Amino acid sequence: MKVVMAGQGAFGIKHLEALQKIDGVEVVSLAGGSAESTKAVAERFGIAHWSLDLRESLAQPGVEAAILATPTGMHTAQAIQCLEAGCHVQVEIPMSDSLADAERLAAVAASSGKVAMAGHTRRFNPSHQWIHKRIQAGELKVQQMDVQTYFFRRKNLNALGQPRSWTDHLLWHHAAHTVDLFHYQTGETCSVARGVQGPKHPDLGIAMDMSIQLKVPSGAVCTLSLSFNNDGPLGTFFRYICDNGTYIARYDDLVDGREQPIDVSKVDVSMNGIELQDREFFAAIREGREPNSSVAQVLPAYRTLDRIEQSLL
Repeated sequence: MKVVMAGQGAFGIKHLEALQKIDGVEVVSLAGGSAESTKAVAERFGIAHWSLDLRESLAQPGVEAAILATPTGMHTAQAIQCLEAGCHVQVEIPMSDSLADAERLAAVAASSGKVAMAGHTRRFNPSHQWIHKRIQAGELKVQQMDVQTYFFRRKNLNALGQPRSWTDHLLWHHAAHTVDLFHYQTGETCSVARGVQGPKHPDLGIAMDMSIQLKVPSGAVCTLSLSFNNDGPLGTFFRYICDNGTYIARYDDLVDGREQPIDVSKVDVSMNGIELQDREFFAAIREGREPNSSVAQVLPAYRTLDRIEQSLL
């Protein structure tokens, strides 16, 4: 299957590394935003064609699918561009940074007949999969999720410490992971969603601290703390307080409430959440089915994000 990769930055590289481990997939073009770095990444991964124009990349012979790891503000328009070009598309989180754009993308996806998937990686991390399988088996029920999303990002740098051409967002990017995961693990959509935010950065124009409260109709609650000011370990850490145990998920690793490791190595074919996400995308294309984390499945999370945004003080 011939694929276009759009985005030569930190997350584009994560996807390219994952795709090297998936049989039957060939990246035939890399669409980037900077000639120097796009050329360098294309050479590193042996990609024969690169361009600064996504349209040119999609027009390469035999292209069937695209993965978008471009700046957030481009996601909706580029995903629609891929679908209208007749390509299946996986767009990195967030698929949109407004509810209006999310609903517009969902409408185009529904009428396209193509696989349209959003990169909500938490659904695929083995740690969260282990929890989900036990919930589905009736062995666990979430009572509370306590989540911390912490970065030290007082300058506009990416995950590799390089200058960013766009500005990240605590709500529409980072909270999107947790809101969708809370929906996914409880099987419900939030009935309560509200938040408060701290002062905005004088140059970046975004809130650097945020606190969010969520609740679903069954009574389960989620408390989410987010910060770009935290000088410490980076990333998101999830505490699941359940009726039958407490568990702490750190990306692909899982421990119980007393920090005893839980073996999740047999949960799936890989321990890499990005690889598992990409595998699901291509499996859905080959099998002609809706993928886990389809645009339609994650749309309720964006409606919840919109409600939180309206509540922010």
